[in-house]
Amino acid sequence: MRLYHRPIVRFDVCRSDQAFPLAGGTAWFAEVEVLSRDAPPSYIQATELDPEILDRLTSPRRVFSESYSDGPAILGILNVTPDSFSDGGRHEVPAIAVARGRQMVADGADMVDVGGESTRPGARSVPVDAEIARVEPVIAALRHLVSVPISIDTRKMRVAAAAHRAGSNMVNDVSGFTYDSALAPYCARTSLPVCVMHAQGDPETMHIDPRYDNVLLDVYDFLDAQIRMLLETGITRDRIVVDPGIGFGKTTAHNLALLHRLSLFHTLGCPILLGASRKKFIGTLSGVTEAGDRLFGSVGVALAAAAHGVQILRVHDVSATRQALDVWKAVQRSAA
Repeated sequence: MRLYHRPIVRFDVCRSDQAFPLAGGTAWFAEVEVLSRDAPPSYIQATELDPEILDRLTSPRRVFSESYSDGPAILGILNVTPDSFSDGGRHEVPAIAVARGRQMVADGADMVDVGGESTRPGARSVPVDAEIARVEPVIAALRHLVSVPISIDTRKMRVAAAAHRAGSNMVNDVSGFTYDSALAPYCARTSLPVCVMHAQGDPETMHIDPRYDNVLLDVYDFLDAQIRMLLETGITRDRIVVDPGIGFGKTTAHNLALLHRLSLFHTLGCPILLGASRKKFIGTLSGVTEAGDRLFGSVGVALAAAAHGVQILRVHDVSATRQALDVWKAVQRSAA
């Protein structure tokens, strides 16, 4: 029977003498929830953990040589597509997209994620050359104007290569490196950090009756297997980010189950990225129909993720998220 270990994350000023730092940061844990597919949850002291698991949970998380020990970094979403679910068409013109990217950095984005293919439910794949034509000029221009890392949001090796030549620093693959078998080897050859995300099915069909045996453990097992594949390809663990894929082939109940025990994914030993900004489940829970009006719900999810010790938040609304995180972090520091 396979066991899964979820650290119970705390920031409280009253810290146990038997507590350990989570991922080298300000959060800590002294207790661990033990999960399995065949038995109800149980609890153990962190001191009872296998040393290898404890090492994974406590080791610092770094991407681009940056340490995420003081709360999550912000990855600003820059869609240069005509049909993304929230902002499709708004940044389709390269000059407008570049101006938007610069503004996000000015508002406090630590990274910018440029995407040229919508992965909203029902979206169809974009031809490679068309996707390159959308992202390449934007990344090339941004690279000369901002100093923060730029990620390319793509499933395709040729797009990633063109983006890298233009100046991108990371590959964010929503297919979890299952779409294009050439992408992972390319990232290994070029030493590019990667984000591996879970999605059930392709964007075109993923919203049609998604089902899981246990969504939390199924997603964990997928990410664990993909990390092993990436390691075998030659990508080191310190260049791998994991994303549970909120909204990608998941119902509202599935999304909430993942968010409720989000800290489980720390056991993978990689930074956790959460991308829940403006998504449908926020509208379902809040009664807000228009994606662009889901700012407050998106910030709420971001703070909930920060409380689980997540390292990166992928968001549309950088300024509001930065303000909320800065205040949240100040509160945590004042209690430490």
